[in-house]
Amino acid sequence: MLTTQDPLLQRSADARGVITLTMNRPQAFNALSEDLLEALQTELDLIARDEAARVVVLAAAGKAFCAGHDLREMRAAPSQRYYEKLFAQCGRMMLAIQRLDVPVIARVQGIATAAGCQLVAMCDLAVAARDARFAVSGVNLGLFCSTPSVALSRNVSRKAAFEMLVTGGFISADEALAKGLVNRVVDAAQLDAEVESLVASIVGKPKVAIGMGKQLFYRQLEVGIEAAYADAVETMACNMMNDKALEGVQAFIDKRPPKW
Repeated sequence: MLTTQDPLLQRSADARGVITLTMNRPQAFNALSEDLLEALQTELDLIARDEAARVVVLAAAGKAFCAGHDLREMRAAPSQRYYEKLFAQCGRMMLAIQRLDVPVIARVQGIATAAGCQLVAMCDLAVAARDARFAVSGVNLGLFCSTPSVALSRNVSRKAAFEMLVTGGFISADEALAKGLVNRVVDAAQLDAEVESLVASIVGKPKVAIGMGKQLFYRQLEVGIEAAYADAVETMACNMMNDKALEGVQAFIDKRPPKW
């Protein structure tokens, strides 16, 4: 049972293999404390080994999605060694999201700032309430959002990312949609329904195709075009030899629904 002391709630996977992780520090706008980072890492590692998992929804309790790192905790015992350890811990958790074979959907309400904006950017998909706002605002405190810049610059254009980073200003959910930071924007009352529409579309596809495709998608982004095509050729050939793909293609030829 969720209590006010739990930094994270994992709801049991439903029959489809959909797992919802809910950040549970509403009084701190779900700031990424060390405990919350550890809890997220633990759950992501468990999901990585869960053959039944199909989709992860990352949600948040309260009025905000995530306000970034816990500044009070960061300020309590300042040292470069501590900060390097903290940001490395955060980076590992962010990469764990991308390394999962299953898609991760951010369900965003309220604000997503600094590492919270980074968290949205690291998720594979994002659905935002229309009143959500996004910023990488560390620069307003004299701290350039260096680690969030890695994820942000891989979601939006360079100039759009740099403007957000050097001004620290907020953008609206509609602006985030236009810039490519989120996939869909809906009224707050429709947020769960819109997330569910994405979930339903994903779980209706073979897990093996989604898993292979996600890993290839991120690998090829980081290499030159020739290496990207070589990787894609091998991945697609391996995918085609899977029983699910062979059945899907045959079903198309036979003009019938696939039997997955």
